[in-house]
Amino acid sequence: MSALLKTDVCVIGAGSGGLSVAAGAVQMGADVVLIEKDKMGGDCLNTGCIPSKALLAAAKKAQSMRKTKEFGIEAVQPKVDFTAVMAHVQDVIKGIEPNDSVERFEDLGSTVILGTARFTSDRELMVGEQRITAKRFVIATGSRAGIPPIAGLQETDYFTNETIFSNTVCPDHLIIIGAGPIGVEMAQAHVRLGAAVTVLERSRALPKDDPELADIVVGALREEGVSIREQVNIERVSGKHGAIQVTLEGGECIEGSHLLIAAGRSPNVDDLGLEKANVDYEKSGIVVDDRLRTSNKRIFAIGDVKGGLMFTHLANYDAGIVIRNILFKIPSKKNYAFIPWVTYSDPELAQVGMTEAQARERFGDVVQAISWPYSENDRARTERSTAGKIKVVVGKRGKILGAGIAGPHAGELIQTWQIALAKGMKMSDMASMIAPYPTFSEISKRAAGAYFTDSLFSPRTKRIVRLLLKI
Repeated sequence: MSALLKTDVCVIGAGSGGLSVAAGAVQMGADVVLIEKDKMGGDCLNTGCIPSKALLAAAKKAQSMRKTKEFGIEAVQPKVDFTAVMAHVQDVIKGIEPNDSVERFEDLGSTVILGTARFTSDRELMVGEQRITAKRFVIATGSRAGIPPIAGLQETDYFTNETIFSNTVCPDHLIIIGAGPIGVEMAQAHVRLGAAVTVLERSRALPKDDPELADIVVGALREEGVSIREQVNIERVSGKHGAIQVTLEGGECIEGSHLLIAAGRSPNVDDLGLEKANVDYEKSGIVVDDRLRTSNKRIFAIGDVKGGLMFTHLANYDAGIVIRNILFKIPSKKNYAFIPWVTYSDPELAQVGMTEAQARERFGDVVQAISWPYSENDRARTERSTAGKIKVVVGKRGKILGAGIAGPHAGELIQTWQIALAKGMKMSDMASMIAPYPTFSEISKRAAGAYFTDSLFSPRTKRIVRLLLKI
């Protein structure tokens, strides 16, 4: 057995959150041990954010070739080399890998250990034969694809996000179980690259987003040929790659060539020895307080492993909270009220703060929903990308409660509203924004201006103006 390794901060998991803690802590003078049992960069780099966006980018290029006639350019049907598309995906991953590599973090000064970490007590863990103790531990083990309890699934071939990017043959007919962001993104990517696609969802598609905005995205996918079946229950599945059968309640059988499970995420809490570390956890994730401390105050948990919202940017936000707590002894607390999220479909769908339904449930009839369509945006017209709208949820005295955008560049445009929410800004602040013309960002200013339309052009205002003009 190796000698005991002592450190200031021990980070378990080299995904986005863990890497942020390790990089920040070591560069600020702390001794850091970083442990990873699989691939550096975690899910986001290897099987999540990066490969999915690279695949979507290739699919968008293919679709753009089909949609040029309205610009006076002859449209063509692209010849898709699916193997080459997947090589592009892997090439993008390889281009980013050095930023997350063992070599980089060792160069920064961290001790990187590859292997599985298990706590042996509330102050110590082991990786293989190596004993490690630390002043503070940070659990950042992320999540994995959730596998629903569907009859026959264990005997059936299927993809998850962890395996589908290794597939180099375009499916003839891809059946996707789950119409959340992953399911919707993969559906659009594959239909644009030549597959037939059926999506099965037991509730509604994109259930966490405003339904009015989600319908815009769902409608776009259906126009492109994706079959989206909502409110369906699956009775059983069977088959191997090339011949998949999904039987719905009532007996209807859907046949496809491949199956993708996109039914949520499960926190990676198994095999960590959390009981020996006196760390409370549930199936939904590790229990933390507002400072992201577990029941063992020497141990923190960040990112997907604690359940709830599961986004790379939230894990990085968590990392900042932990660094302030551990290194600077500042009792910094999390606040997830202003965390944005994006579905990278075409059109994109972005949300921050409350939806209209959530705001009305909390504040009642004082809530207003202000919308502005992309069709009234001149830049959108020049690019013939007019499908979509912005929707802002407003409370008393113009207080911004939330915003959602379905349309081109929604993921970029939502950032303005995230700052507005975080800083407690009102609609008057947004209306005074100067947006360059012509840009997509004008939809935010126009939506804010629309909030004042009724009062600004009211009979009362006209009377005041007439009186003032007499002076």
